[in-house]
Amino acid sequence: MVNSGWSRTESPFHSGELAIQARLGIQDRMDRQGRRMIREYLTEQHQEFFAQLPYVIVGTVDKSGNPWASILVGKPGFINSPSDRHLTVKAQPLAGDPLASTLAEGIDIGFLGIEFHSRRRNRINGIVTQTNANGFEVQVGQTFGNCPQYIQARSWEQVESNVSPQIDEIATFSEWERNLIINADTFFIATAYQDNSRDITKGVDVSHRGGKPGFIKIEQNQTLTIPDFSGNNHFNTLGNLELYPYSGLLFIDFIQGDILYLTGKTEVIWSGDEISNYAGAEQLIRFHLTKGYRVTASVPIRWSYSEFSPFLERTGSW
Repeated sequence: MVNSGWSRTESPFHSGELAIQARLGIQDRMDRQGRRMIREYLTEQHQEFFAQLPYVIVGTVDKSGNPWASILVGKPGFINSPSDRHLTVKAQPLAGDPLASTLAEGIDIGFLGIEFHSRRRNRINGIVTQTNANGFEVQVGQTFGNCPQYIQARSWEQVESNVSPQIDEIATFSEWERNLIINADTFFIATAYQDNSRDITKGVDVSHRGGKPGFIKIEQNQTLTIPDFSGNNHFNTLGNLELYPYSGLLFIDFIQGDILYLTGKTEVIWSGDEISNYAGAEQLIRFHLTKGYRVTASVPIRWSYSEFSPFLERTGSW
């Protein structure tokens, strides 16, 4: 089967993504690339990839317009594609995950399937068409693969725990949150494309970010400054922030199974001397915390550390 690309006349990129591509002088090249890579359906390879995953990263937006990044967990096969334009997810949100309140029929949703040990990752953006006691169904809008840059290789195993998760709402970063963030080499960011209104969601995206531990700087216990390294030039995350400056961050303690969910206002620093303080950064993302949730003993998976991405060799140490 030949996998055709984008079939529509209009661009596969929205106005925020196009604005950044035009600013950098790469819009024509990215239009050609996007029409080859981005599809309105799942290829057989992507259907098989999602079906073998024990977890998937999810992006949604709550009723107040706050984006959240989440994780769903299940035995491989909990994600299924009855057709190339539909996805069935048989899982419920973990305790304390904002997804429990954002998930509803008709919402926009973003998925990131990521396999750490192989460094494969694929994206799906779509609309929730049905929810039920077992999970939910999604109509696929866009799908595309991502390169393996900045993914740390990790193996995984599912575990059982008799410890009940402890859930705490936060408004600033205490020592617990600071330790998790400072030692993180991986996190996920959810952003939304909205049409000049905080209550009209037009699309949600969730992306991976990786770096050497310490690459995220914490300021005044409420602000994070994050280097943004070179990527595929789609500018999905930054394009969304161009139009709607809010994001949700997800940090996972891969050893303990703890989770930190954050949401807040977000800006992109495109120029200035500050960028030079982060070797390898092309721009900076500055996140201002609105609120978050700390959940201990949450994820029924443990990951073992294997090796850093070779792409991090050209970035700094902090």
